[in-house]
Amino acid sequence: MTSSSQIVRFKINKLRQFLLVGGCLLLATACTPTVQVAVPSEPITINLNIKIEHEIKIKVERELDELFSEDSELF
Repeated sequence: MTSSSQIVRFKINKLRQFLLVGGCLLLATACTPTVQVAVPSEPITINLNIKIEHEIKIKVERELDELFSEDSELF
């Protein structure tokens, strides 16, 4: 037969195993990642401070102007 001290050791070992497995399960469920997708309360504002400047300069010499005039038979 087994002695009472062996029975107590057996129960303590089982209790330790139960607590170890329970603690591991508790830690595993506590560390599960969560992903939340939320709409911002304020609208998204894109501020573009762009200054566009362009300058077009056309210089036509008189010879070219006469060449492309309506009187010339070029076109």
